[in-house]
Order: sequence, then structure tokens, then C-alpha cells
Amino acid sequence: MRILHFSDLHIGVENYGRIDPATGLSTRLGDFLASLDEVVEFALTDNVDLVLLAGDVYKGRDPSQTHQREFAKRLLTLTEAGIPVFLLVGNHDLPNATSRATAVDIFPTLQVPNVYIGDSLQTYTVTTRKGPLQIVAVPWPRRGGILSRDDSRGLSIDEVRQEIEGRMTAAIEDRVKNLDPNIPAILTAHATISGATVGTERSMMLGQDHVLLVSAVHKPQLEYVALGHIHKHQVLRQDPPMVVYSGSLQRVDFSEEADLKGFCVVDIDPAAPQGQRMVDFQFHRVDARPFVTVDARISAGELDPTDAVIRAIGRNDLTDSVVRVRITIPSDLEPHLREPDIRQALDGAHYIAAISREVAGTRRSRLGSDVAEGLQPMQAVRLYLESREVDSGRQEKVLRYAGELVQSEEELDPDEDQV
Repeated sequence: MRILHFSDLHIGVENYGRIDPATGLSTRLGDFLASLDEVVEFALTDNVDLVLLAGDVYKGRDPSQTHQREFAKRLLTLTEAGIPVFLLVGNHDLPNATSRATAVDIFPTLQVPNVYIGDSLQTYTVTTRKGPLQIVAVPWPRRGGILSRDDSRGLSIDEVRQEIEGRMTAAIEDRVKNLDPNIPAILTAHATISGATVGTERSMMLGQDHVLLVSAVHKPQLEYVALGHIHKHQVLRQDPPMVVYSGSLQRVDFSEEADLKGFCVVDIDPAAPQGQRMVDFQFHRVDARPFVTVDARISAGELDPTDAVIRAIGRNDLTDSVVRVRITIPSDLEPHLREPDIRQALDGAHYIAAISREVAGTRRSRLGSDVAEGLQPMQAVRLYLESREVDSGRQEKVLRYAGELVQSEEELDPDEDQV
């Protein structure tokens, strides 16, 4: 039985893109769909028995009709080929009110065959060409349901998070204990697991995160643990069952510049004993658009600072990349920088995200207006902190408090868009 695991598709993230004149759509939308096409093509040609998306199909809970159409077309290609698809509900798929539908509820509503939606913490049995598979689904919890309980009223944000963590851990333990040992079983969770290396998802999260211990999901009754929510691919546990973040398919911002992007493929032998059924694991890279940072430090004796910046640019392959240039320059040389020449040297890039100058202790950054408009509040805060070269520890502290403010504002105005 072959399982393809990927996560955090985030269709609708269109910052650092431009309009494609051939389609009228953002080139960044094209990037995300092209990566999804690689997933679909692999599933069709490499005998995949199940495709599992571990949360966050879209950027937000209210995807446009175009985004829904493009995702549904690729979903249909898989299901018509007899490949079931399991969609776990992530934080970006959830509505801002408990009674509202998730971004993926349309599929069971239309009774689309071979599509399973993991919208509650329970065990689902999926029928594949190689037999049944048990999936313990751990979707992103609905905070509103917990906050509305009488015993939760008056709790602080930290106390609510601890309550969520405790309930999720207990529920996972219960579901795993009741698995049928004769049927292969995996767990999929959209969550932060302790020990994971985080990146841009810290600035994309809707409020403050809860964290589960690795021991909460690393159970001997399972063959594999497929994680989503963290955009960086990483293996948290090598010994069975492997605990793996597939990572996202495309980079969202420069915090993911060095990350590998792709999906995971797991082979399971249903005839083997429980907990010993995984026979192979591979990570497959996709052709994600590169993000490149060019650092140009101009010395005091430089005769032509613009030429020095252009030389720094030339040392990088910027073809079809999203690029930012960071220039450090003495104050007396700064007036001699010719930005039009610098932009011309960047002509082969897909998009110029920023050209910043640090001059005698000051910093000036220039962003395109469309980039600024595309930033979410927490991403804007992170960009500001990075531009000020605030150390990572202080960045996380400021972001944590900012997340609490965003969360408090959302709870006061439940109809306000969270993304």
C-alpha cells in the first residue's frame, strides 16, 4: 500500500507575484498549482493508493471560486483514477464560527466519491485498492467550541491552550488504543509538535499555537504519522512509526528560502504485524520557485558602489527567482547608488521583493505596493522585525504578544476576516 503525504497547499497565497497576461491570474497561483500538478502526476504514474493532504488546502477559510475550481479539477483527476483522497482540516480551512462550514465541506456535501474529510478527532476507515486503512485524524481544534463551554469561561489564552492540548492528547490516546490491529493504521495531525523547527507559519497562524508532545502521536500501534502545519520538511522520529512533517509545496516568504519543498511517499505492507508494516519512506522534491537574498556590503574605498552591488547580484543565479537585495553602504557613498541600474541587473528575476539600504545605522526598505497589500498582519510584523535585525529570540517574543492581540481582536469581532 503506497501513501502520498503532503500538506499546507495554501492555494491563494499570491504575494511576490504578478498577473500572467495569458491567464489573467497571479503567477504565484500558477506556482502553487504547478506543484500540486507534480503531486497528481506522481500519484497517477507511481501506483499511489492514497493521497493525504494534512491540512490547509487554501490560504483562508473563504477561497475564491477560481481557487475552488482549480483545486477541484485536480481532485477529480485523482478520484476518477480510483485514488482516494483524504483531506485533513487545518487552521486555514476553519471558519470563524463553530456553526459555519469549513473550506472543504463542499466535497462531502456534493457526495464526491473517494474524498474523505477529516474534520473531527476520530478514526476513519478508508478503502484503497490494497485494502482498508485506518486513519486517526487530528484536525485543527475549533477554539470557539471550547471557549463557549461553561467550565472554560474566564480562562486566559495560555489556559485555553493548555486545555486544548490536554483534551487532544487524551482523545488521541483513546483512538489509538481502540484501533483494529489487523488493519494498517496511520495518524495525521495538523498541529505543532514539540521539537519541530518552525518558520513562516508562525506569522501565518490565526492566533496563538498549541503544542503537542511527540509522545502524544508516536504510538506503537501506528505505521506512520503524517503531519501538517509546519512548512519545513523534517523527520521528528526515525524509529517506527516515523513522525514526519512533509512541509509545504511552495515557499511563502524568505524565512523558507533554504527549505526543501516536496512531498512524502510511504510504502506499507498490510500483511506484516502491527507497528512493523512500513517498508519504505522517501521524500520527493518539487520544482518550487526559488527565493534568493543578495547581500552587498560596500566598503569605504569603493569607487563605484552601484557596480559593487551589480557584482554581488552576478554571483547568484536569479533566473525566475523572487529576489531581495540588502545593501550595506557608508553614508558618503549612498548618494552614488543608481537604483535603475540595480533593477536592470535583476531583470532575469521573477519578482523583486525589496531593495533595502542600511546607511550609517539607518535602514530604508522599498517594497512594491502589491507586496505590502498581500502581507498578512503577522507577516508584516515579522518583516518589520527582520528589517530592524531584531534577534530571533526577541522576534518570537514580540510575535507571541502580537498573536495574542490578533486572537483577542478576532474573539471580539467574530465576523472579521482572520487571514
